[in-house]
Amino acid sequence: MTRLLAVVEGGDTDVSAVLAGEALRKAAKAGDIPIEIEVRTAQGVVNPLSEPPRPGEDVLLFVSPPQARDEALGRAADKRLSLEEVLADPSSALASVASGRDARRRPPAAPVRIVAVTSCPTGIAHTFMAAEGLTEGAKQLGYDIRVETQGSVGAGNALTADEIAAADIVLIAADREIDRGRFAGKRVFAGGTKPAITGGAKLIEKALAEATVQGGEASAQAGAASSAGHEKAGPYKHLMTGVSFMLPFVVAGGLLIALAFALGGIHANEDAAAGTLAHALFEIGAKGGFALIVPALAGYIAYSIADRPGIAPGMIGGMLAANLGAGFLGGIVAGFIAGYGVEGLNRFIRLPKNLQGLKPVLILPLLGTLLTGLLMVYAVGAPVAAALAFLTEWLRGMQGSSAILLGLILGAMSAFDMGGPVNKAGYAFSVGLIASQVYTPMAATMAAGMTPPLAVALATRLFRDRFTFDEREAGSAAAVLGLAFITEGAIPFAARDPFRVIPSLMAGSAVAGAISMMAGVELRVPHGGLFVLPIPGAVSHLLAYVAAIAAGTIVSAFLVGLLKRPVEGN
Repeated sequence: MTRLLAVVEGGDTDVSAVLAGEALRKAAKAGDIPIEIEVRTAQGVVNPLSEPPRPGEDVLLFVSPPQARDEALGRAADKRLSLEEVLADPSSALASVASGRDARRRPPAAPVRIVAVTSCPTGIAHTFMAAEGLTEGAKQLGYDIRVETQGSVGAGNALTADEIAAADIVLIAADREIDRGRFAGKRVFAGGTKPAITGGAKLIEKALAEATVQGGEASAQAGAASSAGHEKAGPYKHLMTGVSFMLPFVVAGGLLIALAFALGGIHANEDAAAGTLAHALFEIGAKGGFALIVPALAGYIAYSIADRPGIAPGMIGGMLAANLGAGFLGGIVAGFIAGYGVEGLNRFIRLPKNLQGLKPVLILPLLGTLLTGLLMVYAVGAPVAAALAFLTEWLRGMQGSSAILLGLILGAMSAFDMGGPVNKAGYAFSVGLIASQVYTPMAATMAAGMTPPLAVALATRLFRDRFTFDEREAGSAAAVLGLAFITEGAIPFAARDPFRVIPSLMAGSAVAGAISMMAGVELRVPHGGLFVLPIPGAVSHLLAYVAAIAAGTIVSAFLVGLLKRPVEGN
């Protein structure tokens, strides 16, 4: 029989060890979980284990200060936690190791085979953190898993047709829509990246219990088929899918325009410069890359809602929005009109089985384009264009307190959930304005997003006694992530002490955003962090921008140091 064992070692803090042991005991009693708990103090061993841990059979939890070693246990611990983690939430600590015990009780004769896909709107941090969380969760449960990461540079560890066919379940952890045509006939469960990051094992167990069979056939017809295993996504997820596919056009177009002005000066876009390299770069960036920003946004919002039949109506609606002057706001509206319009047409149009193949390639794109185009031209285009013109002029005319207020809001949103819905909403707003040649909100958003990881990295150096050994080691990695504008680098620090760390990070990010807006800094690209700053023309008022990031970092670092309590045993 598998036993659940815990060894609590206090080091120089015997009182904490005794308290942690008692907290585990109460949590186990409340959860009706049988456990043996041995507490080791400087005065001796309290409640020694009935027999030594059996390798491969018993599940062993080791609770200790960071510097303690587990060699004295006679075998490596299955899970290790700090005294602070157990005292802060003994129930969660116990649940994390109890799942390992339950996994060992399962018979090994029929292993569960899982294939998974992870993705986030930017395809950088959350994509790979979710993959790591699922891999660790499957390991805890004793399941086989293969994870495909759909990141910013394409699919990594792409799933093969044989792996999908052999899988018992397909788990999608994504904040944007994923093409599910290849999963037709499989049990599919869809969720976000956050549950995969914070509790991979729980998400896997939920998927096994709630997955439903994906409808359709693994062919071109899958786009028009109903999806029984499709978890209904909301407007936010559809918007994030559009933003995800739009970003490469913004990056490529923005950098090419910046290089054009760097090489040819402020007149690189004029007819007098025709024939020069600078003028050619401007034409490619502005009339090529930027011209496709709004169509790509609208097309992939529609794709997220209605699958492939929605792409053509959405992109055509987006092009109409751009030509009517409705910009990214019009593109968003066009994408939702096209997506929900095509989805509705797909439900209501019934054809004989031998004509079903015409729906995704002829009937739905044609009728969807007609519906979207007519609504954009006669109903939606003009009012949205007027709203965008008002917003653009208001933002361009921002000075003094109003600019500072917008910077404070965008900055605080960036650090509130660090890659979550609030962060992404501010980011999508700023990216969308690039298509309307309004660049100051993007600068404020990126400065605010770089600040949290840089701040926690600085705090681990200035206030070493506030962090565990592992956190101090992770500080260097957080600094690199911050320089690359990957706000998620601060998540592990915020997760351990959210009520002190998150407000501190929000304050610093708000300061960075406000200074950037007040200085009128403009940023023409939506990502890249420090690595795009040396590119000529990519950012204006470079020194002021660096000062904004530095000021925000210092403010957050000192607030973290002041609010966090010293860690025992440091």
